[in-house]
Amino acid sequence: MNELLLGMRLRGMQYRRIHASDSFGFAFKAKPGCAYFHFLAAGTAHLLSEDGAIQTLSAGNAVFLPHGSGHKIFSDPKAVVLDIDHCDVMPLSETVSAVKTGLNNTSHTIFFSGCMEFDLGGLQGLVPLMPELMMIDATSQRYVELMPILTAMEKEACAGRVGDAGILARLADVVMAVIVRGWVECGCGNSSAFVTALREPRLSRAILALHRQPGHDWTVAELAAESGLSRSVFAKRFQETIGVAPLRYAGELRMRIARTWLAYDRMSIERVAERLGYASQAAFSRAYKRITGTSPGHSRREQTT
Repeated sequence: MNELLLGMRLRGMQYRRIHASDSFGFAFKAKPGCAYFHFLAAGTAHLLSEDGAIQTLSAGNAVFLPHGSGHKIFSDPKAVVLDIDHCDVMPLSETVSAVKTGLNNTSHTIFFSGCMEFDLGGLQGLVPLMPELMMIDATSQRYVELMPILTAMEKEACAGRVGDAGILARLADVVMAVIVRGWVECGCGNSSAFVTALREPRLSRAILALHRQPGHDWTVAELAAESGLSRSVFAKRFQETIGVAPLRYAGELRMRIARTWLAYDRMSIERVAERLGYASQAAFSRAYKRITGTSPGHSRREQTT
């Protein structure tokens, strides 16, 4: 798990520190490919999900929406709801802004809000399994380490000091890693074959080997040796647990990593092919299109259009 969480990346982060009066409402539109995060520092609020469910939030609560689902946060159902993207803001830095409602200086509710591209790297296969909304009580024993980090984020966001964007990004990485770890430890709702495999000591050795060396030309025999199982037993157990054959999983993993390097890290196709162990750029391109359905060049252009 430690090896895989190291591949998690948050990009394009934008933060808001919101001071709300006694009556307020904000709408956050759906942003596929991104994730929303809210931390209530003071006061109370309600969150309305796309499916109509309402969650009540109090100080110390955090909410994580890994799919970037649309939602609303408000003081009460009768409150006027404003599109958060159209609210007047006061820039505090390049990535942090302040939002304030009401005509007086009294803030009944204060919350810290973030929106970012959410990439779990080697764990990206977990994202579709995540619920639309994850509630976290930062005051609970399960997340005892979160409160000081969230408090530090909140202070950093309103201080406007040099380098705050970089510090916030690193703190956010830690917060997301803690949340993902807590979800995995809870069994991911017992719905994840991937997590089942990670919990199986012998299979997990092979999976970690694949993630550590995605460019190695793995054979089933080598992966079986990593697991300490015979080739036939390993292949059968891997297929039954993960739902795909070992080498297919290895190929799909390479392409998830390749897409990240192409689209976000702006690596050249030639460099990606080399790092992932392909004999030529053409061989890599053929494998990429076969598995992803698109060309490497198209993925490189995704983040520039």
